[in-house]
Amino acid sequence: MMLVIRPGGIVAGLYGELIDLSQLGNLHVTRASHVEPDELGQWWADLSPVGGPKLGPFPSRSSALAAERDVIEKQLTLFAGLGD
Repeated sequence: MMLVIRPGGIVAGLYGELIDLSQLGNLHVTRASHVEPDELGQWWADLSPVGGPKLGPFPSRSSALAAERDVIEKQLTLFAGLGD
């Protein structure tokens, strides 16, 4: 689970339940994407809620979720100044 601490103490990351995030303070959770199947049973990760691309199609929901996580974590890495 990747967390980025922004100036002022704001913590940003992809929500997960690996740790109890409420221990960091008040939570504000915002939807980053919609992972849904299409009429053919292919899965898509639509990151438009955060201005991102639509990823897919994927053969499984877990594949779409993994792609979603990769894109969001790459953006967090860039934001933190740790990426290219």
